[in-house]
Amino acid sequence: MKRQWSLILAFLFALIVAIFAVINVDPVEVNYLFGTAQWPLILVIISSVLMGGFIVGAVGVFRYYSLSRKVRLLEKENNALKTKQVTPEVMDEEQEEELKEETKE
Repeated sequence: MKRQWSLILAFLFALIVAIFAVINVDPVEVNYLFGTAQWPLILVIISSVLMGGFIVGAVGVFRYYSLSRKVRLLEKENNALKTKQVTPEVMDEEQEEELKEETKE
């Protein structure tokens, strides 16, 4: 259900941006580091929204992969602890070193 609401809100946001962009079609001056150019405001608005969406998406993908990597490492550590049937408090130094080596792989 949460995903459906996200999709509905995304479409609503896209519709509002599209209406706003279509209303503002006047040419505007865009300053670059190396010069200036005249662009229709509709293109400036749409390109700004697309760049913002790309940045948010890139941050989300990075966060997803870093969290999935962390989950994999914790699952591996959990499985190693289950197979040894030893609690961390009872481990001696040699067992701790073995566990660290297994989880690094």
